[in-house]
Amino acid sequence: MNENAEHSAAAHPEVAPPVKSRGDLRQKALTEELSQLVDVVDPGPLVDLLLVRAFDLHATDLHLDPVEEGLRVRLRVDGMLHDIVRLPPRVMPNVISRIKLMAGMDITERRVAQDGHIANIAGRDDRDVRVGSGPTIHGERLVLRLMPGHSEFASFEDLGLTEPQAQKIRRLMESPYGMVLSVGPVGSGKSTTMYTCLEHLNDPVKSLATIEDPVERRIEGANQIQVDMRIEFTFVEALRGVLRQDPNVLMIGEIRDAETAQIGCRAAMTGIVVLSTLHANDAASTVDVFHQFGIAPMFIAESVRGIMSQRLLRKVCEHCRETFHPDRSTCEILGKKPDEAESFELARGRGCEHCFYTGYHGRTGVFEIMSISGTVRDAILEGKRQHEIRHMAVEQGMQTLEMVARRKVLDGQTTVEEMHRVLSSLGD
Repeated sequence: MNENAEHSAAAHPEVAPPVKSRGDLRQKALTEELSQLVDVVDPGPLVDLLLVRAFDLHATDLHLDPVEEGLRVRLRVDGMLHDIVRLPPRVMPNVISRIKLMAGMDITERRVAQDGHIANIAGRDDRDVRVGSGPTIHGERLVLRLMPGHSEFASFEDLGLTEPQAQKIRRLMESPYGMVLSVGPVGSGKSTTMYTCLEHLNDPVKSLATIEDPVERRIEGANQIQVDMRIEFTFVEALRGVLRQDPNVLMIGEIRDAETAQIGCRAAMTGIVVLSTLHANDAASTVDVFHQFGIAPMFIAESVRGIMSQRLLRKVCEHCRETFHPDRSTCEILGKKPDEAESFELARGRGCEHCFYTGYHGRTGVFEIMSISGTVRDAILEGKRQHEIRHMAVEQGMQTLEMVARRKVLDGQTTVEEMHRVLSSLGD
């Protein structure tokens, strides 16, 4: 421990150090900064600083977990949680109350889960925070979702789509009606993809509407609707109302139930472009999810124009990047012959202060895009099984998630280990 760190620990013995993360300098700097402020500032400035630093580090989530020793503070960066600091028990109630007050939540209620929203963060006027609370055995827990800036809309290529995939998406967006879905697990970037599609369709001559829970980004030119379960204003109720308001483009934040799926499909068949997200393992399995919702094969084939399945892979850090020749097993994973190992190089990160000593910095998307046309459409109409539909889609030129991920490994964007971590569930 260096002299400054020793001094900080001696001056603030109640502030427990974070769990070791291989000596990340940025974590240490933030830990020391927060530790030094605990005794000298009110909870307000402390919380403001924590939020500003979280945005500076491009975190997507801030976790405040009560433990016996106080309040464990963690940031999620590039999909992974990192310990930052443990605040002492004496400041925990004030910090929790401060955040709940900012989010418009009931600070006297600690026994049930609550949702809140913070707008216009100090120094980040275009950034919003979604707050969720809930009771634990050690006290109240808060999770803050740090939303992207309202003007931050990536191009299709910036999302990680290959050029042929980006062209395919643009063709799907040109359809006069029909549904386009983005599917994948939680945290796979589905909402970002849908917002990019919506921004692509944003035209003054069109009427755009969204139904969201919650509204994640504000879009100029779109009529954005927030559902509210407290007054039973659900996706279904909002959807029925919007369809009477002559929309050209409708984004449904998520299809969660059979009734929303039914209404969305009917809307897509009657002249509206419908964008939505869904929890499904891959593009072909989405058809099975619709079957479970009770949607007839004919309605799936007629209403759905395309399905995008996606995942996010961490990228190799450019600051500590190094190249190497793969071993025999790695060659097999990448579809290469072992005797080709010396003919190409892969990349990995050694770990440095820029990447939390993980070897990764930033993320890129991997996609598979299944157009509902030709033999794929016929297979859906005939009630074919998931693996048969997938096989036909590949024959029609669909690049699978595994194909695209392998290409990104070979291009040096990510690693075999990261590909395996993210895509291992596809074999289930």
